[in-house]
Amino acid sequence: MPEKTNRPDEGPFYHGTKADLKVGDLLTAGFRSNYRPEVTMNHIYFTALPNGAGLAAELASGTGHARVYIVEPVGDFEDDPNVTDKKFPGNPTRSYRSEEPLKIVGEVTDWQRLTPEQLQEWRNKLSNIKGEIIN
Repeated sequence: MPEKTNRPDEGPFYHGTKADLKVGDLLTAGFRSNYRPEVTMNHIYFTALPNGAGLAAELASGTGHARVYIVEPVGDFEDDPNVTDKKFPGNPTRSYRSEEPLKIVGEVTDWQRLTPEQLQEWRNKLSNIKGEIIN
């Protein structure tokens, strides 16, 4: 396992998805963006806020159930430049990304789910985003 030198947050950390995963599985970069399907992501994204991961899970592509996994970065990670300072000064969303995998260590089931109306509002907001994804 690489030395963990760049750790802006101690966690715990969460990743939201519709994928059905189990403890020990690794999440890796290289998949299409949930927000710009034409972009293949060079990083895997996660947060230290379970409800933030829940939002990502509900907005994720796919037909599975929205799930929030507890993850452990296996290497270095950095603040997510797509939201940090670009949209929010500092990192109040505690959003991060890594080129290294995330290991599934558990699942959270008590995160705050969106109402159908809130989910539609988020989808509308995302469909109107004009900026580039910093990949």
